[in-house]
Amino acid sequence: MSAHLGISFFLLKEAVAGYIAQNVALRSPSVQSSQTNSPDPAAARAVDGNRDPAQASTCTATKSESGPWWMVDLQNEYKIEAIAITSWDFNQTTLDGVEIWLGISKLFNDSQNIRCAVISSFPKKRTLYVPCGGLKGRYVTVFLPGDSRGLSLCEVEVYPVQFEYPLPNVALKGIASQSSARHFPDASKAIDGSRDSFYHNGHCSHTALEETNPWWQVDLRRTFIITSVKVTNRGDCCAERLDGAEIRIGHTSENNGTDNPRCALITHIKAGKTFTFRCEGGSMAGRFVHIIIPGTRKTLTLCEVEVYGVPEG
Repeated sequence: MSAHLGISFFLLKEAVAGYIAQNVALRSPSVQSSQTNSPDPAAARAVDGNRDPAQASTCTATKSESGPWWMVDLQNEYKIEAIAITSWDFNQTTLDGVEIWLGISKLFNDSQNIRCAVISSFPKKRTLYVPCGGLKGRYVTVFLPGDSRGLSLCEVEVYPVQFEYPLPNVALKGIASQSSARHFPDASKAIDGSRDSFYHNGHCSHTALEETNPWWQVDLRRTFIITSVKVTNRGDCCAERLDGAEIRIGHTSENNGTDNPRCALITHIKAGKTFTFRCEGGSMAGRFVHIIIPGTRKTLTLCEVEVYGVPEG
């Protein structure tokens, strides 16, 4: 079988109002290599629309065996942009090393099938988004290589390419806040649609000077599948202040966003420049986007933060 790892992104025409990313795996026919002695963990539970890992009744699991697998028939051939997998903590199983395969054949060992990705480390009770770069397929197989492995899944979602246009900046309609403010530059200045990087022109946010762990947040007001974040640094001075900042994306605003997974690390952005950050591992889902600078005596200035994605279906 040939292998391919691709990274590309959901495509959407900005004029298409109310667009929702379509999960074509939802309630589609599914099978798996085996199931536990109880009839409850049937394959269909991984496409029932419920990804909550705390509800065991909506998750599926195979027996402990050699190379367990799970497959969904999308019933049509699609260009697949991304696949989301939610893990479950079942009998201490792990999804480390799990592989995702796409193809037009339901036979897993068919040479026409293509590997989208290998996930070397998969946290328990978490949803990971894996980009597949528009690979074509009707059958999606989740395969766990190795002996004495048990495959447990709470949900598998498949998102196809929809439109060949740029994604919208969903931060523009968000609500911004930050750890503190210096004079006039409140948090909303970083989502006002202007990349003007000259601080005194009034389009940059600014926390108090020399804080401990200063942070900035935008609440997108609903969950989005986010593919990239653009950050514009201050242009008239102090570009190094942003060095070491973390971009975190997730579903909570608790603990100033530090509980959310990290999308990317900002090592350095030149003065006045805009840099595009692709989330580590591909797309991520979340309602809150945080930018945090860990450490003492830090100052956070942002002249624009743009968030590109589509609403999660």
